[in-house]
Amino acid sequence: MASTTFFIPSVNIMGAGSLVDAMKAIQAYGFKHALIVTDKGLSQLGVATHVAEQLAAHGVSSHLFDDAQPNPTSGNVLAGLTALSAQQSDCIVSLGGGSSHDCAKGIALVATNGGKIADYEGVDQSKKPQLPLIAINTTAGTASEMTRFCIITDEQRHVKMAIVDRNTTPILSVNDPDLMMGMPKGLTAATGMDALTHAIEAYVSTAATPITDACALKAVSLISNHLRTAVHDGRDALAREQMAYAQFLAGMAFNNASLGYVHAMSHQLGGFYDLPHGVCNALLLPHVEAFNASVSASRLADVAEAMGEDIGGLNDEQAAQVCLSAIRQLSADIGIPQSLAELGVKTEDIPTLAANAMKDACGFTNPRVATQAEIEQIFAGAM
Repeated sequence: MASTTFFIPSVNIMGAGSLVDAMKAIQAYGFKHALIVTDKGLSQLGVATHVAEQLAAHGVSSHLFDDAQPNPTSGNVLAGLTALSAQQSDCIVSLGGGSSHDCAKGIALVATNGGKIADYEGVDQSKKPQLPLIAINTTAGTASEMTRFCIITDEQRHVKMAIVDRNTTPILSVNDPDLMMGMPKGLTAATGMDALTHAIEAYVSTAATPITDACALKAVSLISNHLRTAVHDGRDALAREQMAYAQFLAGMAFNNASLGYVHAMSHQLGGFYDLPHGVCNALLLPHVEAFNASVSASRLADVAEAMGEDIGGLNDEQAAQVCLSAIRQLSADIGIPQSLAELGVKTEDIPTLAANAMKDACGFTNPRVATQAEIEQIFAGAM
């Protein structure tokens, strides 16, 4: 077997109240000034101010950059670089979900490597470590706080660029479920299905290893047991904590086994229509895995079992169908839309979406290789 590399931040602090411990760790690094990269929502809710006050109490001054938008753009990265330069910050603190973390990664990478963020599309295109990044997570889904993945929308091409680079890995990740209590139902559902997609795509990936397998299956089990509760009762501390662990485990899996066509296709929907990433993943997941089932039935059978389904007496092909049904049922139970058409996707755009999906780095480890026509058929099936 070929050698493999396992990527993860060197320090990861998690659990209720872990933000307090994280501040002590940040102080120990000796940073003097942080650029806090977040979104308008967390800024208006006062969460960003709370983090800034905590940093100040530990000797780190900061400046707030709250222009990270959902599906962050190259323009957001450029604006953040301007703020970073003006403030002469020696580190970045990202606060939020995947959009804030990805925007911060883009800023941190270009800050030390130069050029523009589009220069780093693809796998390991940078030469230098990024500016030190501390990622404080407030959602349970993307796992961007601990991965080497950075997804930025190119406004000119209407394409989500997949930047997969070891240098975008944060030095410290923080998952405090207390910060996730305020997530609305829709966001909880979408980010939870994003985490499930990470776990399943990593498990069927051609780059899967026993380590990523263990992480993926445990993530699937935790999500199946706790996502419904987290969506319907957002103040349930146990469900929030278990979903925080689940999304981190799923991140450990896909950060090292990579992903597949669900993400390659979902990125195009986000770049083209500015749609919610987790919702797109949830819609596409059963369709892509139905396509993969001819080569991944035994793996999908394992996923079905991890989801708590009874597959006793079934062969792998039958158990794989149980897995697809369980995915669809979970989506329905938490209010995920049932078709891409509901989201405004147009049939006439499918050839362009499929052509761009074929170029996305996330698709390279899908277990079954598809033609563009087959990708178009999967899109059409999800309409």
